[in-house]
Amino acid sequence: MDELLEFAINCAFESGKIQADNFQKSFAIHHKGEINLVTDVDFACQSKIIELIEKHFPHDDIISEEKVNAFDGTKNRWIIDPLDGTTNYAHGYPFFCTSIAYEEKGVITLGVVYNPIFQELFFARKGQGAYLNHHRIEVSQVKELKQALLSTGFPYDLATRKRNNITHFVRFLFHSQAIRRDGSAALNLSYVACGRFDGFWELSLNPWDMAAGYLMVTEAGGVVTSFDGRDFTIYDEEIVASNGLIHESMLNLLKEDT
Repeated sequence: MDELLEFAINCAFESGKIQADNFQKSFAIHHKGEINLVTDVDFACQSKIIELIEKHFPHDDIISEEKVNAFDGTKNRWIIDPLDGTTNYAHGYPFFCTSIAYEEKGVITLGVVYNPIFQELFFARKGQGAYLNHHRIEVSQVKELKQALLSTGFPYDLATRKRNNITHFVRFLFHSQAIRRDGSAALNLSYVACGRFDGFWELSLNPWDMAAGYLMVTEAGGVVTSFDGRDFTIYDEEIVASNGLIHESMLNLLKEDT
């Protein structure tokens, strides 16, 4: 394991410690929207990670969910979701994580996702595979969509957004084995990488929701694209990730848009 990956893992552990120490305790909850939450734990995790990055990699760019971001295309970039699954965290539901990715010259080269409650550390390095707690992981071998366990999520503004994933969700309900909707895109993607889920799709996402998990899936042998099959970029708002075997079937359903 190289120095950069070790550093990213240490940042995730530091963030995870803050999450674990405050889980199911009293903390302030703020509203970014009617149902879009942020907590003081989000801010504490973000501050800790940024503090470490600025100390050890002062020349790198940083984008993170709970800060004002300016994109500098000339620098290597850390992409951070300090607490992915804030609504879960606020309700004491133990499905949340810290997600950290590293982008070099437009390429995601490192990803770390850590759930401190389950003590599960997912990480990937471009060209070197994906791992769960230091054991190499691979995507599932499910070949038929009807036998597939899928996951997805919904945008916070689904009540007012025309493309809100409801139609897709209903369609997949009839064409898959089952669907889970559990509130953390980074963990959902990591679960595709280790074969727990066979596929994942979502829209209205941000780079910090997808960057680390995207690398996890591709390094585990999976496929990630946009809804129409185009090459994926974390700076788009939609993602389809799968074991590859059911990918075309997923795309076909997603193309039946309303």
